[in-house]
Formats: sequence, C-alpha cells, structure tokens
Amino acid sequence: MKTLLLAFTALSGLALATGSASAQIKVGFVTSLSGPGASIGTLYDQGMKAAYAYKSKVGDEDIDLIQLDDGSDPSTATQDARKLIEQEHVDILIGTATAPSTNAMMAVANELHVPFIAVSPVNVQPPATGRLWGVAMPQTPALMVKVIADKMKADGIKTAGYIGFSDAWGDLVYNGAKAAEADGDPTITTNERYARTDTSVTAQALKVLATKPDAVLIGGSATQAALPIIQLHKLGYKGPFYGTPAMLNADFVRVGGKDVEGVEVSAGPVIVTSQLPDDHFSKTIGTQFHEVFQKVNGKDANDGFSGYSFDGWLVFLNAAEKALKTAKPGTPEFREALLDGIYGTKDLAGVHSIYNFTPKSAYGVDARSLVVVKLEDGKWVYQP
Repeated sequence: MKTLLLAFTALSGLALATGSASAQIKVGFVTSLSGPGASIGTLYDQGMKAAYAYKSKVGDEDIDLIQLDDGSDPSTATQDARKLIEQEHVDILIGTATAPSTNAMMAVANELHVPFIAVSPVNVQPPATGRLWGVAMPQTPALMVKVIADKMKADGIKTAGYIGFSDAWGDLVYNGAKAAEADGDPTITTNERYARTDTSVTAQALKVLATKPDAVLIGGSATQAALPIIQLHKLGYKGPFYGTPAMLNADFVRVGGKDVEGVEVSAGPVIVTSQLPDDHFSKTIGTQFHEVFQKVNGKDANDGFSGYSFDGWLVFLNAAEKALKTAKPGTPEFREALLDGIYGTKDLAGVHSIYNFTPKSAYGVDARSLVVVKLEDGKWVYQP
C-alpha cells in the first residue's frame, strides 16, 4: 500500500511525491487502482488529478491530497479509511470506486466523525444514532434507472430482461427498475446476476432469452457490463440494450466492440459537454473540466466517473471556504464545520449536476443531472 502526496505547480504540472507538506488542510482520497474495479478506479484517479490541478488551495491554505489504493476490496477500503483518519489525520475523506467499498468507508466516517464524500453510487443509510457524516455525489441509482426506464417506455419497450452484478450495485439497479415498473415503465421479466469476476454468463443469458423481452437492462459496470451483451448477441438476441452511467467508460466500448453499438444509457451531462446547448448549467464548468483534464492526463475525459471526483472536489472546496471562517484544520471543530458546509451546499453547479445538500438528504441531485446518450460509432451521442 503506497501513500501518495499530490502537489501541483505551474512549472511541473501534477507531481507525485511521498511524505508530508506544510499545507494545513488534509484530504484523504481512496480509489481502486488494482483489482476488478481498477478500470473505473483509475478514472476516479484521473478526475481527482484534474480536480487538484483545477484548484489546490482554499483561500491562503494549501491542500495535502493523500491517496491510497483499496485494491477493489471493501476490507482494504475500511483499513485505508482508518489509516487516513488515525495516522494521517485527514480532515475529510473522498472515495471510492465500488459500491461495497464505498459503503465500508461510509461506516468508518460515521464511526470516527469525519466528513466523507462518496464518488461511487451507493445507498446511503442514516446511522442508528447521531449524524450522517457522508454525502453521495452521483445521481441516485433509482434516478439513473428511472430516466432510462422512461426512455425505454418512450421507445415502445413494454418488457425488459434484467441481468446485473450479484452485489450492492446489482441490487440498486434492479430495485430501481422495479420501482420504475410500478410507476408504469417496462415490466422486468428476470433478475439474473453474475459476479464481477465471472468470465461467462451463458446460463443467465439463456434465462433472459426464455422470457422473450423487448429489451435488456444491464446492471453491470465498466468492462464487465459488456459481458452479458456479448453473450446475448452470440445466442441470437436482436433487441436493444439499455443501462446506467456505470457503463460510461472507454474500456466498456473497447471490450464490447460492435456488440455494444446502439446501447442507450442515462448519463451525467459531462459525457457530452461539447454537444450541450450554451445555456446548460454544465456547459461552462464542464468545458473547464475537460480542458484541465486534458492538460493533466494527456487525453480527453470520455467517461462519467472522473466527473464525480471533480464535482466532489468542488463541494469540498465550497464547504472548506465556509469552515475556515470558524475553525482550524486538523481539529474536530473543523471536521464539524466541513460537514455543516457540505450540508449547506446550495445551487452549486458541477459537471454532473446542480448540487443541493441538506442534513436530511445525502443526495444533492435532481433530474437535471441526467441526459440520455447512445453509443454510435464508438462515441456517446446526446439524445435531446
């Protein structure tokens, strides 16, 4: 496990170095740079690099960004969170790449009373006692699914088979689809699951085909989301596929190839920044994000995950400006003030959404945070 201290200067760009610096505000960032979640985790990492390059100070205070790899493992994510709090004495946590690991970090944040900004879609539950010490940046899974289910209905889809991960993310997508069904969207005909490490889903695909659905909804992410689509095509399925923002990364497109052409997913507007109208809330900040991302990472941001890291950073910066007026970094009072600042976020425009958090809601987004995009010739195209 390696601790990385990130520093950005005009002369050197983004540099990595071990050790500590003189900055007073400490941010602990966890993502998956190894393991099955790495294809997404590296995108969160790239988004955080862009965020730090965008702004690495709050007022006169520098920011130390300390990063750890959780290896896509919830137990390691727990250890990372504890190390960052108990040994590195961070003021706030941000992470991580998978829902199970993010839930694990949220539990530590609640226990040790450190603000936590989740960048992975999770089902945030208030603790039995005391305050909830975290918020979630992504659109809620229910909203992600509702938007794409509404599109399915508009496309004339009446029934849809479901195949997704056999973990918390798979549950969230399926539950969202069933809720949308109850609201008049397509009927879900199956509930087939597979592990993130599986290399075959033939049995599950056959069960989906047996119900003869008009379409198939995918509850996977990244490269593993392509697996059931490829298998269903091999078995002769000709219908359309739909999904969530979890499928928005280059590896999904690369691995899926021609099999994933035409898939439609709900997406944060950052995916199609250049295609948005000029008066869209995400146009200006999204353009700035893409510019700094290109400068830092040497390529364009063609995923949604990196944008969650960037927006999480914007929420942290906004809260830190308020917290510094009443407390000193490194103290319990500053952590409390940071949490108050996060919950006090009002109409903050990010690349994905306009954020509004309250102590009663850990989700700061609404339907404005999603558009529908379609994969055409390997590119995601805005569907107004």
